[in-house]
Amino acid sequence: MDVHNVALTISAVRPAQYPSDALPEIALVGRSNVGKSSLTNTLIQRKAYARTSAQPGKTQTLNFYKVEDALYFVDVPGYGYAKVSQREREKWGQMIETYLTQRETLRGVIQLVDARHAPSEDDITMYNWLQYFDIPVLVVATKADKIARGKWNQAEALIKRELEFNPGSSSFSMFSSMTKAGKDQVWQWIEAHIGAKTEQ
Repeated sequence: MDVHNVALTISAVRPAQYPSDALPEIALVGRSNVGKSSLTNTLIQRKAYARTSAQPGKTQTLNFYKVEDALYFVDVPGYGYAKVSQREREKWGQMIETYLTQRETLRGVIQLVDARHAPSEDDITMYNWLQYFDIPVLVVATKADKIARGKWNQAEALIKRELEFNPGSSSFSMFSSMTKAGKDQVWQWIEAHIGAKTEQ
């Protein structure tokens, strides 16, 4: 999709605040600082529209980005950040679960993992949770430029093995915000799940 118009519509914490225009939504989930903002900026062809932060745990709301008046990207608070209080984590968890399980316009979830490492327990828990609720998921392995191109298959195999990857309901892509590798594949998955067919 060739993106010209993007707007941060709302930063929501409860369903009453969600957009009401019934556009399809794609949620982005992952550990704090795994690269959600970088992926979003690459997809929408902006350098710093989605805020990137050196401070993990900074995103504390569901941020709805309207893209080309065709869909929303929903940036979900990062999980697995130890310095956030237990009470705060539980509040985020409830907010995220409510959104992911009850939002009728949600068409799929992009789960980001770090290509350089095996998935964390939190990554595995999130993936299993998405599988349990039968939510289509694209696993995107970020920071792929940090490992040799010849080791991408090895990294993919490790991630899939640890997640117990289900190819029937899941897709996979390596991604680099530096080289833009994987950008087209991610867009193809998004378009397939929102029912759109547009030119890259």
